[in-house]
Parts: sequence; structure tokens; C-alpha cells
Amino acid sequence: MSRIGRKPITIPSGVNVTLDNTLITVKGPKGTLSRELHKDIKVSVLENEISVERPSDNKLHRALHGTTRSVVANMVSGVTEGFAKSLDLVGVGYRANKSGDKLVLNVGYSHPVEITPESGIEFEVPSNTKIIVKGIDKERVGAMAAKVRSVREPEPYKGKGIKYEGERILRKEGKAGKKK
Repeated sequence: MSRIGRKPITIPSGVNVTLDNTLITVKGPKGTLSRELHKDIKVSVLENEISVERPSDNKLHRALHGTTRSVVANMVSGVTEGFAKSLDLVGVGYRANKSGDKLVLNVGYSHPVEITPESGIEFEVPSNTKIIVKGIDKERVGAMAAKVRSVREPEPYKGKGIKYEGERILRKEGKAGKKK
């Protein structure tokens, strides 16, 4: 039995969960999320908790059990608290700022790079070298953070580029290390 899948999800006050066949909708103070779940996985909403059950010990059902529970739990925590990913800019002259709702990056190219956020995603720039991507959908926040990082991924020699906060860049020695 899946350790994650069998844990019930508690529904905090102020959150409304509706289940229509395989479509689950979660409404909370920060917004509304809905998602189509797999038809074989049984999700039931009781008074203040959600439980996820699988029909058999089939390999597919075992894989979907924990995944479905995690997805629903992320929906509940997303509409109550929201999600955020922090990115750091490392490099001389690398900086970020906001122009309206767009993110403008100066990261060593001959032109500034503008990134427009998707609906439900917002950028925050507390300093020139820090970007925070916020939203209620964990999957979309991670995808937008990856899109920002892909503008200038960190390189292994000097570590310059856009990296996640706390990410460790594996360094290479370069040409001087080859002599001997």
C-alpha cells in the first residue's frame, strides 16, 4: 500500500472541494483550481477530509495512487497558501526588473529579454539579482520558473547564469587544470 496515497488530506476552513465524477474543483481564498483525475482512482470527499483509494494492486494503479493524492494535496495547499520559487542571478551586470507585469532580464545578451507571465502567475523582484515566481498551481509555477532559468542556465566554469535559490552548481576546473 502506498504510504503517501493512504494518508487523508485535511480540508482547511474556507476551502470548498467539489467532486463531479472525475473532475475535482478546489475553491479557496487565493483562487480556484480544477483538474481531471484518472477514472480508475476513487476520490471521496467526507466532511473535512479527502481520501484517495485504488481499485487493485496493479502497477498502474499503485503508481497513480500516490500521485493523485499528491496532486490533490497540492491543489488544496495552493488555494490556501500558494506556491513560490526563488531564482538568483549570478554574474557581473546581470539584473532583473519588472516593467508592468512583464519580467525584463539583462543577462549578457545584446538585448534585454522580456518574459510575460501566464495567467495566474506573477513575478516579484525584491532586488536586482533575485526573482520570485508566485502562483496557486504548483505545476505552472515550476514550469514558469524553469522557463525563466532557461534564458541563461548556469555554466559550470564560473557559475554565471540564472539558478534556483539553494541550487548547487557542479564546477569544472577549466584549461589550467589539464596541465601536468
